[in-house]
Amino acid sequence: MNNIPIVLLAAGASSRMGQPKPLLPWAEQTLIEHQVNTLTATGQSVVVVLGNQAENISPILNGLPVKFIINENWEQGMGTSIAKGVKLVEQQFPACNGVLITLIDQPLITTDHLTTLLGNFEAGKQQIIVSQAKSGWQGVPVIFDRFYFNELAKLSGKQGAKAVFRNFMHQVKTIRCGDSLEDMDTPEQYIKLRNNQ
Repeated sequence: MNNIPIVLLAAGASSRMGQPKPLLPWAEQTLIEHQVNTLTATGQSVVVVLGNQAENISPILNGLPVKFIINENWEQGMGTSIAKGVKLVEQQFPACNGVLITLIDQPLITTDHLTTLLGNFEAGKQQIIVSQAKSGWQGVPVIFDRFYFNELAKLSGKQGAKAVFRNFMHQVKTIRCGDSLEDMDTPEQYIKLRNNQ
């Protein structure tokens, strides 16, 4: 099996939600516990990038089989969190074949979908494996071959992973996953997704 550590981005302000997304209730646990359980079930290592409210979220992670890092520059945007996470992956997992990047606010993503992404990855071919929603939207969860680590580590501000894969569209392979890419930025979206879980 390929060695593809997973980076979970959980550093944002959650400003439209009005409270930290990682700490929202989801089933019988917090959202971050739900996400970590979904990710670790793939058998890959998991790295969580924290920022806003890190002091309240990190105690939850202390009891889970993950590594986490705090992005002191989280307010500058998602790009800084991706860069921080990828740099940690390079340091902690020097033999890895690539990285899978995913978000805290896509709670409907399943272990099965992540396993499908991982199963479509072929090491050493400079692949980028992206998820595609029923609407045609493409994005995270996404796997990048380690060939792209330098590009990812240079991201800053509000640049997301799309800033990299748009430059290498000829290397992109898409995997469809229906409605599970829905994210939640507002309390209304949270309630809707929670009712659909």
